[in-house]
Amino acid sequence: MKTIQKTILTLTLGLFAIVSNAQNMDNTVNVGGEAMYPMKNIVENAMKSKSHTTLVAAVKAAGLVETLQGKGPFTVFAPNDAAFAKVPSFLLSKLVTAPYKGELGLILKYHVLSGSVKAADVLGKTSSPDTVLGAKLSVNGADNK
Repeated sequence: MKTIQKTILTLTLGLFAIVSNAQNMDNTVNVGGEAMYPMKNIVENAMKSKSHTTLVAAVKAAGLVETLQGKGPFTVFAPNDAAFAKVPSFLLSKLVTAPYKGELGLILKYHVLSGSVKAADVLGKTSSPDTVLGAKLSVNGADNK
């Protein structure tokens, strides 16, 4: 369990927010150097990002594609490939195998919020939104970072 907690912490350090169900977004934004289009769902947009290839592979391995393509909106604090590079390779290799895919799904669900959360919603304050897993996420934007 400590390994999973450390993994969550490591992934959290490399967060990059992607807001989904972009039908609710007014403008196209860039994530990972690629345009994210309002008419596409979060999975379609993430697949275009060259810096989120490990995340996309993990979402597929955990069987979360249909969930994230479902009715949203969702906000995903999406660890980029640099964040995943901090996770020991043996652990990543294990998490995508059959006995551990459930744990991988739990870790990833800690990074997903129901609803659209924009930077302006969290900058300058602290909050505790619920993840789709039902856990409270501690967000500290008090320093406007």
